[in-house]
Amino acid sequence: MRKAKLDAMASLSRKRSLQLLTLASLLYLLLVGFEFPIVFRRITPPTSTSSSSSLPFPLLSQQDTQPKSAPIRPSVSVSIDAPNRRSRSVISSLDFPSYGHSELHSSARHAFDVGKRLLSELDLEAVDVESRNRTVEEACPDSISLSGEEFRSRGKVIVLPCGLTLGSHLTVVGRPLISEVKKGEEQVLVSQFMMELQGLKTVDGEDPPRVLHFNPRLKGDWSGKPVIEQNTCYRMQWGPAQRCEGWKSRADEETVDGQLKCEKWIRDDVERSEESKTMWWLNRLIGRTKKVTVDWPFPFAEDKLFVLTLSAGLEGYHVNVDGKHVTSFPYRTGFVLEDATGLFLNGDIDVQSIYAGSLPTTHPSFAPQRYLNMSKEWQAPPLHDGPVDLFIGILSAGNHFSERMAVRKSWMWSKAIRSSSVVARFFVALHGRKEVNAELKKEAEFFGDIVIVPFMDSYDLVVLKTIAICEYGIREVSAMYIMKCDDDTFVRVDSVLSEIKKVSLDRSVYVGNMNYYHKPLRNGKWAVTYEEWPEEDYPPYANGPGYIISANIARFVVSDFEKHTLRLFKMEDVSMGMWVEQFNTTTTVDYIHNLKFCQFGCIEDYYTAHYQSPRQMICMWDKLRMGKPHCCNMR
Repeated sequence: MRKAKLDAMASLSRKRSLQLLTLASLLYLLLVGFEFPIVFRRITPPTSTSSSSSLPFPLLSQQDTQPKSAPIRPSVSVSIDAPNRRSRSVISSLDFPSYGHSELHSSARHAFDVGKRLLSELDLEAVDVESRNRTVEEACPDSISLSGEEFRSRGKVIVLPCGLTLGSHLTVVGRPLISEVKKGEEQVLVSQFMMELQGLKTVDGEDPPRVLHFNPRLKGDWSGKPVIEQNTCYRMQWGPAQRCEGWKSRADEETVDGQLKCEKWIRDDVERSEESKTMWWLNRLIGRTKKVTVDWPFPFAEDKLFVLTLSAGLEGYHVNVDGKHVTSFPYRTGFVLEDATGLFLNGDIDVQSIYAGSLPTTHPSFAPQRYLNMSKEWQAPPLHDGPVDLFIGILSAGNHFSERMAVRKSWMWSKAIRSSSVVARFFVALHGRKEVNAELKKEAEFFGDIVIVPFMDSYDLVVLKTIAICEYGIREVSAMYIMKCDDDTFVRVDSVLSEIKKVSLDRSVYVGNMNYYHKPLRNGKWAVTYEEWPEEDYPPYANGPGYIISANIARFVVSDFEKHTLRLFKMEDVSMGMWVEQFNTTTTVDYIHNLKFCQFGCIEDYYTAHYQSPRQMICMWDKLRMGKPHCCNMR
């Protein structure tokens, strides 16, 4: 009887458990049925394939097409297709109207015509990936040898296709010559030559960067004694020179791979001095054994053959002449070994032969993805509805992949930009090489911070990019203030915001490092003809690496451009000064001058710093995060 009662209770318990399990299953199915459509509605991309502007939900990379092990439902506040997210325009809507008959207008019309053709060809899916991969893997010779005659026939340049690498060495056999120059009323004999490692791949309108400048002056310079001077030049700006004048480097001075920066050589003004003679006699009288020293003359002599070897060490370049170490030059932050793609010699020298050995055999510069960190961490934050405080337009060139990546990893991580109260975009024109354009568009669609201006890039047409910045700033972003800078400009965003917030909102402003009464150069490389600029003075203008205008000035610029009445000039910063001056005739503009918008290099407590290499950008950002707005001046 007792057993039967226990069996009945067990049976009842099993039935209740089964009922509870069934009910739980039904609830699970019901929740899943409601949840999945919500998730799918949020994450399923639209089927539209528009190419001129970004999709509401673009596939940013091949990673996004791969199956995910744990799909995560995005929150409404950061969802990429949230209602308050604006579309990210990849191609600028700027079009060049056919007006004007100047040389600049003709160049602009041609550049836009070529740009339209390049855009029509710019279809990422149509790019031959296999041939592009072959280009990336293109092999370079591990050694190059030229006779003096071959070297001269090639413009006194030996091309190093893949640059240099650790252990690479260059050997020059040559003979210094004497030349005669007129100094005042008399003829003066001089003898000096220049050997430079150059970066031959550069932007139109710029001199090639000097990765290493080696300049022996046999007849001396202002010192009156033979000297060797070494330096670097980045974006046409020289760094601090290292001079070797026959004195041995100080004991407390840093070495380069254990080698002295400057070795000692015989100096007539020291070896024959009265002090030296006195010390010699004193040592002889007291019977002190004379220390045997080996003194070498200046390593170069007129009409005497020399063998110079330049080698790349771990910490810097080393120069040996006729088997003896002469000088070492530490690497500067702005360059890496692969940047040195050419060796140039010029001056009073007869080159007999050149040999380059232990060169890298793979080409790094055809692989821009080497510089790009394709991580979503560096993508531009979403735009919010409504106006923003400041829009920053950054001028860049198609092949400046490393410069843009350095900006993304440094000052574009400012709190104001990450919160979208300040918006920054790169403005890039089209490149002559289709592969560069394809990589550029791929970069633009992934990071969402590039606006491609549809014309063929040219140094004289930078002014058109500035107009595109004004157009984007007032129409796409609705910014109260618009700033223009370059991709080698480091911007302290918080300080710039503080500066413009000092001005009343109802005032029109033009902020920067102002130039007053500057006169155009009529001769030389940067010459301006009277047809281009008939006036004797330029209008007041802010230096191009970093300046700010209020939104109403930007609207005036875009409006006059579309009405075909905007005067164009090849110097971009002068053009803006000219437009602001014209606007100032009807609406009062406050010109605010501040030296902290630095034109050349960097100053302490800067607002902007110019000519900063990618490595300097990262260095300055690290210091700024520690609360120290300090420069990183070493290149």
